[in-house]
Amino acid sequence: MKRVFLTGASSGIGLATATLLAERGDEVWGTSRDIARLPPLPHLHPVRLDLGDLHSLGQSFAAALNDAGHFDVVINNAGSGHFGPGEFLTVDAVRQQFQTVVFAHIELCRLAFAAMRVHGSGRIINVTSLASRLPVPFMGAYNAAKAAMASFTMSLQLELEGSDIRIIDVQPGDICTEFNDVIAKTEMDDRYAARVEKTWRAVDRNMKAAPKPDLVARRIAKLIDAANPPPRVTVGDTLQSIIAPIIFRLLPQRVRIWGLKKYYGL
Repeated sequence: MKRVFLTGASSGIGLATATLLAERGDEVWGTSRDIARLPPLPHLHPVRLDLGDLHSLGQSFAAALNDAGHFDVVINNAGSGHFGPGEFLTVDAVRQQFQTVVFAHIELCRLAFAAMRVHGSGRIINVTSLASRLPVPFMGAYNAAKAAMASFTMSLQLELEGSDIRIIDVQPGDICTEFNDVIAKTEMDDRYAARVEKTWRAVDRNMKAAPKPDLVARRIAKLIDAANPPPRVTVGDTLQSIIAPIIFRLLPQRVRIWGLKKYYGL
């Protein structure tokens, strides 16, 4: 039985992970801005958490830690998206994206490390995105935030010499969730309208045809149980999670851009 702190437990990957872990007997402290959205499951402890408020975040984590005694696993999963031309992105929109996906997660990493040092061991799983390596058109703020968190995670992996605390980067490709239903969109002029609409249709079509979030939940469960987990895993269909990253790594930038444009029909 593991004691797990999980952000974004009320929908998508977070809900699938919370459900799977709770059903197998792990004690899960799952967070949401609205705890009424969390399912009433045995072994699932609701935690109200606003990633936009770092002070509140610290208080929520401390209260959950006091209740749990210690955490074997902390999973940074909660996130948000933004869709629209980078040319019209405001500083506030980028800051909001980074607050949720980067700054809050870095703070939770810091809090997790402090608690795990006392306990002597632990595992931190940061759910970033394959978009950190294969960016999605018109999602510049999201791509950049996920890339920043992936880079920060790798930096921690370089620094953790001889520690019993392990940190893992989980990078999902397209996963069929409600993510697109709540994504923020940027106002734009007519120069981009047709291309944005075409890309949105491709993004939405890909997501609806993608694997269910249970696939990611099962992979996270395996990472929790593994004696020697890999530092980074990709999760998704075979093309996105295996073939594309390998090919993409070998191509020059000009060809990468061409390939991604073709993939999204631009």
